Amino acid sequence: MRLEELRTLLDRHVRPDWTTAIDGVLISKVERSDPPAPSMSGTVLAVIAQGAKRLALGDRMFEYRAGQYLVASVDLPVTGQFVGASPECPALGFGLTLEPSAVAELLLQAGSADTPRAGGALPGIAVSDAPDRLLDAVVRLLRLLDEPRDRAVLAPMVKREILWRLITGEQGGIVRQLGLADSSLSHVARAVRWIREHYAQPFRVEDVAQLSGMSVSAFYRNFQAVTAMSPIRFQKQIRLQEARLLLAVHPHDVTGVGHRVGYDSPSQFSREYRRQFGAPPSQDAARLRHAVGTTAGVLP
Repeated sequence: MRLEELRTLLDRHVRPDWTTAIDGVLISKVERSDPPAPSMSGTVLAVIAQGAKRLALGDRMFEYRAGQYLVASVDLPVTGQFVGASPECPALGFGLTLEPSAVAELLLQAGSADTPRAGGALPGIAVSDAPDRLLDAVVRLLRLLDEPRDRAVLAPMVKREILWRLITGEQGGIVRQLGLADSSLSHVARAVRWIREHYAQPFRVEDVAQLSGMSVSAFYRNFQAVTAMSPIRFQKQIRLQEARLLLAVHPHDVTGVGHRVGYDSPSQFSREYRRQFGAPPSQDAARLRHAVGTTAGVLP
């Protein structure tokens, strides 16, 4: 029954840009299954009400369907594909941006801020069945889109409830780490941000480990646990995703794009690009002009 109402609310309030009148809340409706496409995950909760999606992160593959949710605690390079979406049966999904400050505030209020400090970092993405209490809170939040008078007061309260259901749920460890300034996840996230901001530069793993506040061995182990990739492979994923976006705008400047994202060798750029996207840059550029606007991240 909750899923039925959730589908109705999502279908009624979806916009072309997927935003809503509630800050941080997104609604998606997808009517076709495009080929796998790369994007960044964001830090987000995604709940599917109808349809399914496959998501690849490094060597890990996730699939989440109606009645399931996915959480991403780090902004990671992923490749996503909707499964079986059609105009007759579109994929419908709810998304909520996860803010570290909101997680930290709840943990402090609950008196459990040091709960996840022990042990290494957990994976940055996970999938679980959505419990009834979580779905109920999501439905109540979406109902507020029809109640503008109540929305400003009640929406923040229901968003906190949703976050609490996540923190105390099956994937609570992943979400809790998001709010801790000294968790293993926060150290990895610091390195992820640095690599994303300096993706065109060569770097030594030792230097990024020092920047993140970890020993080299601990950094490599935790980075692999969170991202399912080595730091060098992570950088390559970012480079190739950026190259693909640039090629949509500059389809005839393959060499220039490769150099801009950090490749000194045009042949290496072409080889790695083809391995990642299934076609060399020159052939892929034309179809990119039609694909840049699609969203292939975590949100269903």
